[in-house]
This record gives sequence, C-alpha cells and structure tokens, in this order.
Amino acid sequence: MKDSSKTTYSSFWGVMVIAATVVGGGMFALPVELSGAWFVWGACILVIAWFSMLHSGLLLLEATLNYPVGSSFNTVTKDLMGKKWNVLNGITIAFVLYILTYAYISANGAIISETLAMNSGFSVSPRAVGICTAAIAASILWLSSMAASRVASLFLGINITAFIIVCGTLFLHVDYTTLVDISAVQRDEKSYFPYIFMAIPVCLASFGFHGNIPSLIITYGKRKAKLIKSIVFGSLLALVVYLLWLYCTMGNIPRTHFSEIIAAGGNINQLVKSLIGTGHNDTVKLCLLIFSNLAIASSFFGVTLGLFDYLCDLLKTGNTGISRVKIVLLTFVPPCILYIIFPDGFIYGIGGAGLCATIWAVIIPALLALKSRKRFPEKTFTVWGGSVIPSMVMVFGVVVILCWFGNAFGLLPRLA
Repeated sequence: MKDSSKTTYSSFWGVMVIAATVVGGGMFALPVELSGAWFVWGACILVIAWFSMLHSGLLLLEATLNYPVGSSFNTVTKDLMGKKWNVLNGITIAFVLYILTYAYISANGAIISETLAMNSGFSVSPRAVGICTAAIAASILWLSSMAASRVASLFLGINITAFIIVCGTLFLHVDYTTLVDISAVQRDEKSYFPYIFMAIPVCLASFGFHGNIPSLIITYGKRKAKLIKSIVFGSLLALVVYLLWLYCTMGNIPRTHFSEIIAAGGNINQLVKSLIGTGHNDTVKLCLLIFSNLAIASSFFGVTLGLFDYLCDLLKTGNTGISRVKIVLLTFVPPCILYIIFPDGFIYGIGGAGLCATIWAVIIPALLALKSRKRFPEKTFTVWGGSVIPSMVMVFGVVVILCWFGNAFGLLPRLA
C-alpha cells in the first residue's frame, strides 16, 4: 500500500506522544495500589502489564495498517467484527473516558484543597474545589479544543522540571530498609504475592495509549518502523518512569504508612502529605506540590478533550457555540454529579477504567489482529509470535477482569 504521508517528523516525536499520554496523574494511584505487593512484586506486575499492553497496541497497529490512513478505531472494529462489537467498543471507550474524568475531578479537589490548606491555612471543601476546576476546564474547552490542548502542554512542560527535581531528591534519600520492608520481615510477614491481583487493573490502566495509534498513523503514514519505535520506546519510557517513581515513593514512605493512606481514602492528597512528611527541604516540597497539581491537571485536560471530541464525533454535532455548550455539559455534568455523591473516588476510578480498558485496549485489538490476518493476506505488518501473542494478550485481559470483580466483591486481600 502506498504511503501517502509527507511528514518529516522523527520517531522521537511519536515516542514523546506515547510517553506523555501514558504518564500522568494516574501514576499517583500506583504506589497506593501496589503497596500490598510492595516494590519487587509491584515492579514485576508493572513489567507484565507493560508487556501485555505494548503487544495489544502493536496488534491494534497491525490491524489498522490494513486500512487507509485516517481510519479510526471504530472504522476498523466495525469492518472486521461487525456492528455489535463496535457498539460494545464504543460503550467501553465512553465509560473509560467518563470514569477517568470523574477520577481526575476527585483528585483535583483533593490535591488543590490540600495545597491551599498547607500554604495559606485556608480550608476549603474538596467538593467545591473539584466542581470549580471542572467549571474552569469546561469554559476553556468551550472556547476551543486547541486552547485546552495548549494548557495541557504548558502544564506538562512545567511538570517535567518539577518531576526531575522531586525524583532526583527522593532517589538520593531512599532508605533500603524501607524499600525491602525490613519491619515486615521482623514481624514474619513475608507474603507479598497475594496482593498483586488487586493492583492488576490499575497497572493495565496505567499503560493506555491505544487511542493515539490512529493519530500516529496520520502523522507517519504507513512507515511501520517509525510507528513501531514510537509505541515500543514510548511505552518503555513510561515503564522506566513508573519504576523510578515506585522506587522513590516506596523507598521513602514505610509500607505501614500506606495503610493509613488507604484508610484515609487513598486519594492523591494523602500520598503527597506522606511524601512531604519525609522531611525534605522547602524547594522539594514546592516542586512536589507543583508536580502533583499539574500532573493531575494536564491529565484532566487530556482526558476531557478526548471525551469531548469523542462525543462530538458520536453525536455528529457542528462547531457552533450552542452545540459546543451542549457537548461540554454532556462531558462534565455526569462525572460532577458522581463526584458530589462519592468524592474520594480517584483510586476506584482508575481501577474502573482498567476494567473497561480491558475490552477495547486488550481483548478487541487481539481479535482485530486475528481477523485482519484472515482478511488481508498481503499484510503491511505482523506482530511476532503468530497466534501465541494474541492469545497471551487475551488471557491477560481475562485475568484483569477476574481480578477487578474479585476486588469489587472483597475476595482479594488488601493492605489494611
């Protein structure tokens, strides 16, 4: 198939797009969810989740490359698997975007109110802050999708500097006895393995980049080498960042303290308070507050922009002021109502996103690749491993679903 793209973008741009999409506010959920399994087992399950999500992304790329540049996920799913699967795919995508919007409203309310209380002594309701941040984001999104994208990019740029300072300092202060949880060894609590299962859905949600694949194909055309490099090295960079973050947080906060964080709701503000309480200088504390606030804000803008665009495409609305108002209300009102009812839902929201992401980002890509191999004998690109890799990816998806329901019904152990 002829490559119609004239782009001169290097693979570096694609790597950054994938990494920036994956790494965001959700990384604050990882230390809390993995606190039961602790560092070694937590790192192992992160690597397994990365491997599975990387290959599900490559399987989606394989299927999509058989279609004209610009074909959407929905187009490929509908053609290869029919209307029913496409409807299921659409529902799960919408649910993931809505539940993440709710999760980030919850996180915004918690961290901004905590920041105000720490620095000014001014106490304000997290609910009020969360609703206000949603209203501000809605106003910016109503004005222009490009404005929302630029705000997210600005936050991301500042965030990188703050993250380097925070992680650099925490890295130098890692306590090995804390990292290996010596106190648990002394108490003869040696079993961490059972705790990995409750964290698997969150780990899956932490590697969600699949919505960017059609955009990468638009950018690079069908230059499969650049596309593969973008996905592989972008997701690998995200994995390295996550492992570094786990090392820094679990090396500075004792495992027993995570029980208190979970008991207090597990929201981002509790983790940040614990990190600040480790006694670093004021510059690091400031950077930590900047990093936590802007990581959530940039992810919030990114997710709501994706939900807004998805609803516009789904409902086929125009770009008039009135139509944008309707879509903005449809984007923000449902998650705001849920937030008012259940304000501490950041961790649960990320986990819920992992459940539905299993359908559209794990199982469906594997099925699409298998279907496309039968439909298109002259394939542009085929993922290695024959039918073994799609089968492994689908097994991982089933495990995630079982773990989510096991956790929801209290069948899996939690750190307490």
